[in-house]
Amino acid sequence: MSNPLRIVFAGTPDFAASSLQALLDSEHEVIAAYTQPDRPAGRGRKLTPSPVKKLALEHEIPVYQPLSLKGETEQAELAALNADIMVVVAYGLLLPKAVLDTPRLGCINVHGSLLPRWRGAAPIHRAVLAGDDTTGITIMQMDVGLDTGDMLYKTEMPIHADDTSGDLHDRLAEQGADALIAALALIRDGKAEPEKQDDNLANYAHKLEKQEGEIDWSRPATEIERQVRGLSPWPVAYCTLDGKTMRVWGAKASDEASSEEAGAVAEVGKKTLRIACSEGSLLLTKIQLPGGKPLDTAAVLNAKRDLFPVGKVL
Repeated sequence: MSNPLRIVFAGTPDFAASSLQALLDSEHEVIAAYTQPDRPAGRGRKLTPSPVKKLALEHEIPVYQPLSLKGETEQAELAALNADIMVVVAYGLLLPKAVLDTPRLGCINVHGSLLPRWRGAAPIHRAVLAGDDTTGITIMQMDVGLDTGDMLYKTEMPIHADDTSGDLHDRLAEQGADALIAALALIRDGKAEPEKQDDNLANYAHKLEKQEGEIDWSRPATEIERQVRGLSPWPVAYCTLDGKTMRVWGAKASDEASSEEAGAVAEVGKKTLRIACSEGSLLLTKIQLPGGKPLDTAAVLNAKRDLFPVGKVL
């Protein structure tokens, strides 16, 4: 690759670290990394650096962790880096226009969906929850709106029938890294062709909330299955077992109807736990009993089958 770009990278979680690693493996020069301030984590609530910070420090890249980029001091600090372009991946801070205009080639974003379908904080999860059969990566030229900038490069990815958000996240992180390198080549060579987004096709991918995990058994089994897959590995779908929370990590919708009321155990066998829904029923394949660990349902039933008599409402 000729004419490597001087890049400032801004990102925080594992998804972003995949793109940073791709840049480090390329001939481009990462001159600085911006990431969220260290956060308390674990039982000891010890301040923990982000995956991006860890990776940057391993490669002796200067790390900046401002609480905001709205201040003149922070903006001057960024401008002094004299970057060609800023690459933003799940950073977690809004960039003001002054920052967007600072690098010679502006700021680009690696977004985990096919824009404009899902704009916002949780595009991967919302795609699964909505039952989309296709997603992908969009490399976008950032503007002052929320994921509204011109699209520079897009790659598609199928959503498989058994994909969880975690599965999709990991595949898209790899795809995003590859797409970023391809897009940078086009940008560097002046061959990128910006495409306007159709605002009429846009949906807002709201940030996930824990209460979204509560299962409403009066919904169709197909929707509840998507809820289970879309909220794995966080915040995880759940229902009530004897007044306590039982988490549902894996489930499969069935067309088989039941005479039991919605939410009641319709069938229990050595390896089978089927729950009645308003339409069809749901086979629970992986559950977590209150106070326990996530286990295949067959293992739970082998030890505690008596917890799930037919007709019991969850």
